[in-house]
Amino acid sequence: MCCLGRADMVSEPLLHKMKILVVDDDRMSVTLLERLLQRRGYSHVMGITDSRKALDICATFDPDLILLDLIMPEMDGFALLEALREDGSESFLPIVVLTADITEEARARALEAGATDFLVKPVSQAEALLRIRNLLEVRRLNVVLENQRAALEEAVRERTAELRCTIAELQTANQRLQSASAFSGA
Repeated sequence: MCCLGRADMVSEPLLHKMKILVVDDDRMSVTLLERLLQRRGYSHVMGITDSRKALDICATFDPDLILLDLIMPEMDGFALLEALREDGSESFLPIVVLTADITEEARARALEAGATDFLVKPVSQAEALLRIRNLLEVRRLNVVLENQRAALEEAVRERTAELRCTIAELQTANQRLQSASAFSGA
Protein backbone atom coordinates (compact mmCIF):
# COMPACT_ATOMS: atom_id res chain seq x y z
CA MET A 1 0.00 0.00 0.00
CA CYS A 2 2.88 2.40 0.73
CA CYS A 3 4.15 2.09 -2.83
CA LEU A 4 0.79 3.22 -4.25
CA GLY A 5 0.86 6.33 -2.06
CA ARG A 6 4.44 7.09 -3.14
CA ALA A 7 3.47 6.85 -6.82
CA ASP A 8 0.62 9.27 -6.20
CA MET A 9 3.00 11.77 -4.62
CA VAL A 10 5.33 11.59 -7.61
CA SER A 11 2.64 12.23 -10.25
CA GLU A 12 0.47 14.65 -8.25
CA PRO A 13 2.40 17.81 -9.30
CA LEU A 14 2.12 16.68 -12.92
CA LEU A 15 -1.62 16.17 -12.56
CA HIS A 16 -2.06 19.64 -11.09
CA LYS A 17 -0.65 21.12 -14.32
CA MET A 18 -3.15 19.27 -16.50
CA LYS A 19 -6.09 21.16 -18.01
CA ILE A 20 -9.65 20.68 -16.83
CA LEU A 21 -12.70 22.10 -18.64
CA VAL A 22 -15.98 22.49 -16.75
CA VAL A 23 -19.12 22.76 -18.91
CA ASP A 24 -22.36 23.55 -17.07
CA ASP A 25 -25.11 26.08 -17.80
CA ASP A 26 -25.32 26.94 -14.08
CA ARG A 27 -22.73 29.63 -13.29
CA MET A 28 -22.78 28.72 -9.57
CA SER A 29 -21.91 25.08 -10.30
CA VAL A 30 -19.08 26.13 -12.60
CA THR A 31 -17.68 28.55 -10.03
CA LEU A 32 -17.89 25.99 -7.21
CA LEU A 33 -16.07 23.36 -9.26
CA GLU A 34 -13.42 25.84 -10.41
CA ARG A 35 -12.76 26.94 -6.82
CA LEU A 36 -12.73 23.37 -5.49
CA LEU A 37 -10.21 22.27 -8.10
CA GLN A 38 -8.03 25.36 -7.68
CA ARG A 39 -7.98 24.90 -3.89
CA ARG A 40 -6.73 21.34 -4.50
CA GLY A 41 -3.85 22.65 -6.60
CA TYR A 42 -5.19 22.32 -10.14
CA SER A 43 -3.85 25.41 -11.88
CA HIS A 44 -5.40 25.11 -15.35
CA VAL A 45 -9.15 25.05 -14.85
CA MET A 46 -11.55 26.72 -17.25
CA GLY A 47 -15.30 26.89 -16.81
CA ILE A 48 -17.94 27.79 -19.39
CA THR A 49 -21.72 28.07 -19.23
CA ASP A 50 -22.46 28.06 -22.97
CA SER A 51 -22.20 24.48 -24.21
CA ARG A 52 -22.33 25.68 -27.85
CA LYS A 53 -18.81 27.11 -27.37
CA ALA A 54 -17.40 23.91 -25.87
CA LEU A 55 -16.10 22.37 -29.11
CA ASP A 56 -14.22 25.53 -30.11
CA ILE A 57 -12.81 25.89 -26.61
CA CYS A 58 -11.71 22.25 -26.64
CA ALA A 59 -9.82 22.91 -29.85
CA THR A 60 -7.93 25.85 -28.35
CA PHE A 61 -7.71 24.92 -24.63
CA ASP A 62 -7.01 21.22 -25.34
CA PRO A 63 -8.31 19.87 -22.02
CA ASP A 64 -7.01 16.72 -20.36
CA LEU A 65 -10.38 16.13 -18.67
CA ILE A 66 -13.90 17.50 -19.11
CA LEU A 67 -16.54 17.81 -16.39
CA LEU A 68 -19.85 17.95 -18.22
CA ASP A 69 -23.43 18.62 -17.19
CA LEU A 70 -26.07 16.77 -19.20
CA ILE A 71 -29.11 19.03 -18.86
CA MET A 72 -28.33 22.29 -20.64
CA PRO A 73 -30.22 24.54 -23.08
CA GLU A 74 -29.24 24.83 -26.74
CA MET A 75 -26.77 21.93 -26.85
CA ASP A 76 -27.26 19.36 -24.10
CA GLY A 77 -24.51 17.20 -22.67
CA PHE A 78 -25.51 14.17 -24.75
CA ALA A 79 -25.07 16.11 -28.00
CA LEU A 80 -21.77 17.53 -26.80
CA LEU A 81 -20.53 14.08 -25.81
CA GLU A 82 -21.37 12.71 -29.24
CA ALA A 83 -19.71 15.67 -30.96
CA LEU A 84 -16.56 15.29 -28.88
CA ARG A 85 -16.32 11.59 -29.62
CA GLU A 86 -17.06 12.04 -33.36
CA ASP A 87 -13.76 13.77 -34.09
CA GLY A 88 -12.15 10.35 -34.50
CA SER A 89 -9.18 11.25 -32.32
CA GLU A 90 -7.38 8.21 -31.00
CA SER A 91 -6.30 10.17 -27.94
CA PHE A 92 -7.92 9.27 -24.63
CA LEU A 93 -9.94 12.20 -23.28
CA PRO A 94 -11.78 11.45 -20.03
CA ILE A 95 -15.23 13.04 -19.74
CA VAL A 96 -16.98 12.94 -16.38
CA VAL A 97 -20.71 13.59 -16.47
CA LEU A 98 -22.04 15.52 -13.48
CA THR A 99 -25.82 15.62 -13.51
CA ALA A 100 -28.92 15.76 -11.36
CA ASP A 101 -30.61 13.22 -13.68
CA ILE A 102 -30.52 10.01 -11.66
CA THR A 103 -32.36 7.81 -14.13
CA GLU A 104 -30.77 4.62 -15.36
CA GLU A 105 -31.60 5.75 -18.91
CA ALA A 106 -29.51 8.93 -18.53
CA ARG A 107 -26.58 6.98 -17.08
CA ALA A 108 -26.68 4.36 -19.85
CA ARG A 109 -27.13 6.94 -22.60
CA ALA A 110 -24.23 9.07 -21.31
CA LEU A 111 -21.89 6.11 -21.00
CA GLU A 112 -22.95 4.84 -24.41
CA ALA A 113 -22.27 8.29 -25.91
CA GLY A 114 -18.71 8.20 -24.59
CA ALA A 115 -18.71 9.41 -20.99
CA THR A 116 -15.83 7.94 -19.02
CA ASP A 117 -17.52 8.32 -15.65
CA PHE A 118 -20.86 9.43 -14.24
CA LEU A 119 -21.52 11.32 -10.99
CA VAL A 120 -24.90 12.40 -9.65
CA LYS A 121 -25.39 15.91 -8.21
CA PRO A 122 -25.01 16.86 -5.48
CA VAL A 123 -21.60 15.28 -5.79
CA SER A 124 -19.43 14.25 -2.87
CA GLN A 125 -16.38 16.50 -3.14
CA ALA A 126 -14.04 13.78 -1.90
CA GLU A 127 -15.36 11.25 -4.41
CA ALA A 128 -15.28 13.75 -7.28
CA LEU A 129 -11.69 14.77 -6.48
CA LEU A 130 -10.55 11.14 -6.31
CA ARG A 131 -12.21 10.25 -9.60
CA ILE A 132 -10.76 13.37 -11.25
CA ARG A 133 -7.28 12.54 -9.95
CA ASN A 134 -7.57 8.92 -11.09
CA LEU A 135 -8.76 9.86 -14.57
CA LEU A 136 -6.06 12.51 -14.93
CA GLU A 137 -3.47 9.89 -13.97
CA VAL A 138 -4.85 7.55 -16.64
CA ARG A 139 -4.78 10.41 -19.15
CA ARG A 140 -1.17 11.27 -18.17
CA LEU A 141 -0.06 7.66 -18.60
CA ASN A 142 -1.93 7.45 -21.91
CA VAL A 143 -0.06 10.54 -23.16
CA VAL A 144 3.27 9.07 -21.99
CA LEU A 145 2.53 5.83 -23.85
CA GLU A 146 1.44 7.72 -26.96
CA ASN A 147 4.67 9.75 -26.91
CA GLN A 148 6.75 6.58 -26.48
CA ARG A 149 4.87 4.91 -29.34
CA ALA A 150 5.48 7.92 -31.58
CA ALA A 151 9.20 7.97 -30.65
CA LEU A 152 9.50 4.25 -31.40
CA GLU A 153 7.75 4.64 -34.75
CA GLU A 154 10.13 7.47 -35.66
CA ALA A 155 13.14 5.36 -34.63
CA VAL A 156 11.87 2.48 -36.77
CA ARG A 157 11.37 4.84 -39.75
CA GLU A 158 14.92 6.22 -39.35
CA ARG A 159 16.46 2.76 -38.99
CA THR A 160 14.49 1.47 -41.97
CA ALA A 161 15.78 4.37 -44.09
CA GLU A 162 19.35 3.62 -42.95
CA LEU A 163 18.93 -0.07 -43.80
CA ARG A 164 17.53 0.73 -47.25
CA CYS A 165 20.50 3.00 -47.91
CA THR A 166 22.93 0.29 -46.76
CA ILE A 167 21.18 -2.33 -48.92
CA ALA A 168 21.37 -0.01 -51.94
CA GLU A 169 25.11 0.54 -51.29
CA LEU A 170 25.67 -3.23 -50.97
CA GLN A 171 23.76 -3.90 -54.18
CA THR A 172 25.84 -1.29 -56.00
CA ALA A 173 29.07 -2.76 -54.63
CA ASN A 174 27.89 -6.26 -55.59
CA GLN A 175 27.11 -5.14 -59.14
CA ARG A 176 30.60 -3.57 -59.41
CA LEU A 177 32.20 -6.79 -58.20
CA GLN A 178 30.21 -8.84 -60.71
CA SER A 179 31.14 -6.44 -63.49
CA ALA A 180 34.82 -6.54 -62.48
CA SER A 181 34.87 -10.34 -62.29
CA ALA A 182 33.10 -10.57 -65.68
CA PHE A 183 35.85 -8.44 -67.26
CA SER A 184 38.69 -10.31 -65.56
CA GLY A 185 37.21 -13.71 -66.48
CA ALA A 186 36.81 -12.82 -70.15
